[in-house]
Amino acid sequence: MDLILLGKALLLGVVEGLTEFLPISSTGHLILVGDLLNFNDERGKAFEVIIQFGAILAVCWEFREKLWNVVSTIKTSSISRGFVINLLIASIPAMVLAFIFGKYIKAVLFSPIPVATAFIVGALIIFWAERRQQKTIPVKNRIQSIDDLTPLDALKVGLAQCAALIPGTSRSGATIIGGMLFGLPRSVATEFSFFLAIPVIGGATTYELLKLWKNPVSLSGDFTWAIMVGFISAFISAFICVRWLIHYVARHNFIPFAWYRIVFGLLVLITAYGGLVAWSH
Repeated sequence: MDLILLGKALLLGVVEGLTEFLPISSTGHLILVGDLLNFNDERGKAFEVIIQFGAILAVCWEFREKLWNVVSTIKTSSISRGFVINLLIASIPAMVLAFIFGKYIKAVLFSPIPVATAFIVGALIIFWAERRQQKTIPVKNRIQSIDDLTPLDALKVGLAQCAALIPGTSRSGATIIGGMLFGLPRSVATEFSFFLAIPVIGGATTYELLKLWKNPVSLSGDFTWAIMVGFISAFISAFICVRWLIHYVARHNFIPFAWYRIVFGLLVLITAYGGLVAWSH
């Protein structure tokens, strides 16, 4: 058993779980950490997508009552049907664009320098969104929970999510900040982002598993154990992060995450152009 590989899998799983639902880009962090660990080949990229599903299971467990209520009442409840329809509507734009441009994006943008640049640009957008909310005159919002979302609201969030196809942008950041810019309360945008991750990342994980299934050599030996370790560590760390974030958004804004993105992005750019770290291109 390759203990070094399992150690890399454990670290990447923790990174995935802690960053998946924060507006700091889990994909960007996985690309950067994977590059440092020399775990950025095709199997490494498939590994990163698959362990994301561990983080999604953490959301499913945290919101299990809501999800079970939707499943058990979908035939009788218009609210449950509306919830599912909204998730489907919000999922479609990013899935369609990923299907069309996915290979091109992976070939061109899945490297440290584009990720670091997206980190900084994303931070500026967060600053703008938060300042915009502060200047807006408080009014009673028609949306008090995710059950108040209309299909048009869901479509707007889905379109915002398309920005996350650029690694380093952050899927959760795009949906949460996009939702806020479209008038959603911070807490509602955050919760909807949690649920929206289920079909989007679930679909991406299924696609990667099918690709690996067609090439059983990739699933043999230590790599299978690595997937299991990464999956479990992603689940545990994501569960902790989701619980923390739910309480955080009730009292705080996302400005600290914007500063983090800028510092991290600049650090990568400085180490790259200063020759301190041999980042891949």
